[in-house]
Amino acid sequence: MSIQTAAIDRPRLPASESASSVLVVPKEGAPVLRPGEKSTGSDESPGETDNHEEAEFKEGGYGWVVVFSVLLINAHTWGLNSSYAVFLAYYLRSGTIEGSSPLGFAFVGGLSISIALLVSPLATWCIGRFGTAFSLRIGVVLEAASFIGASFSTHIWHLLLSQGICFGLGLGFCFTSSVGVVPQWFTKRRSFANSVATCGSGFGGLTYSLATNAMISNLGLAWSFRILAILAFVVNGACSLVLRDRNKAVGAVHAPFHKDLFKLFEFWLYVGWGFFSLLGYVIVVFSLTDYAQSVGFSASQGSLAAAIFNLSQGVGRPLIGLASDRFGRLNVAAIGTLIAGLAAYLLWIFAGTHFSGLIVYALFGGFAGVIWPCVAPVGAEVVGLPLLPSALSIYWLVLVLPATFAEVIALRLKTSGVGAYLHVQAFTGTMYMAAFMSIWLLRSWKLQQLEVLGLDEKRMREDNNGCGAAQSAAATRPDGRLRAYLHGMLLIRKV
Repeated sequence: MSIQTAAIDRPRLPASESASSVLVVPKEGAPVLRPGEKSTGSDESPGETDNHEEAEFKEGGYGWVVVFSVLLINAHTWGLNSSYAVFLAYYLRSGTIEGSSPLGFAFVGGLSISIALLVSPLATWCIGRFGTAFSLRIGVVLEAASFIGASFSTHIWHLLLSQGICFGLGLGFCFTSSVGVVPQWFTKRRSFANSVATCGSGFGGLTYSLATNAMISNLGLAWSFRILAILAFVVNGACSLVLRDRNKAVGAVHAPFHKDLFKLFEFWLYVGWGFFSLLGYVIVVFSLTDYAQSVGFSASQGSLAAAIFNLSQGVGRPLIGLASDRFGRLNVAAIGTLIAGLAAYLLWIFAGTHFSGLIVYALFGGFAGVIWPCVAPVGAEVVGLPLLPSALSIYWLVLVLPATFAEVIALRLKTSGVGAYLHVQAFTGTMYMAAFMSIWLLRSWKLQQLEVLGLDEKRMREDNNGCGAAQSAAATRPDGRLRAYLHGMLLIRKV
């Protein structure tokens, strides 16, 4: 089955036409199947589709329980991962870990994210084979085990195995199992619901950036890890009991790789936006606390700056979601990325040496992490909802490189003195600007597809699954393509 067939925005055909056509459409939002062909999603066959469930589905409802569950999962996965900025500042100054170096500690933080992304194809396969809940519980156990292991670490290789690799595996299974569930429960408010769920990482980062610093000071490093392990296991375990997906209803394709995606220029623009955004985001998340101390602020002030950065993400992501539904998902993702780049250039560089200026920059953290509330809705606009799990599986795999080496690059660019982070700041701003150019070109592609297909804004509002990757087949004519892209970059329109 080609991607052109699976992801296209299908016209609403009369019943007679649907029955007589060569391709069978089981229901709106599901992959298109030829007669007798089995789905690669959770359904056994097109004929066994649960039409009763689809007829009763209403936006929201139990979906808000799912949103709250994913919010808590994000708080106790990505939020806990954000607290590594506090651990990193402690490691760099305490000397308690034998055989350590700044580069080694940077790899620990990078591995926690890169392993999470690297394991996403395996997690995607597990979801299709064993279900969402089972895959999520694998992550719950691995994450708790990683903190227990880290509590006994005395050498750098202990941390690499526990807080780096094992935590990354747990994070990857939890994240991959939950990231695609929320969009299945919403249509008109998809971006807002997804943003509310992702804001959990911001509030979790806020809570655990402050709590981790306090626990290390009062209880010591080992018991800080053990308390975090207990919290993560209890909360994420409870969420795994109430989280439900709609994989059958939407015909989700949980194939780790869909090779036709690699042939799409627009998919690579989408990947480029994530690649460059993550390079900037990881540097800011892991460097902010150490940066604060490098310019003369205390450890408490550094953890406060990191906490406010995470607070701005917690508050900002739902607002970004609301704006996405109102003004267009690609528009908001692009403008948010541009603001993140300008903030790094103008605020972090020129005002960061003053504590008030650093706090102002931290308040722009919601834009620095704009990729997280927007990645799934934008992905649905590019490839369509049925192929989103497969697209995200590839997406996370490509992002392994920036996740692994972003903080390593930052520490290599770091010099000494008050201006030690100047090169790091400039590099971060440049990455965000490169990400902006990628998604702005992607926006131009989307406008071109809409123009070729003759879709107006009313149709765009009615069909929330995105135009899909198949639209690229309708616009492959070389004549005027460059002009269309340039025109789209200047066109003001909701998209």
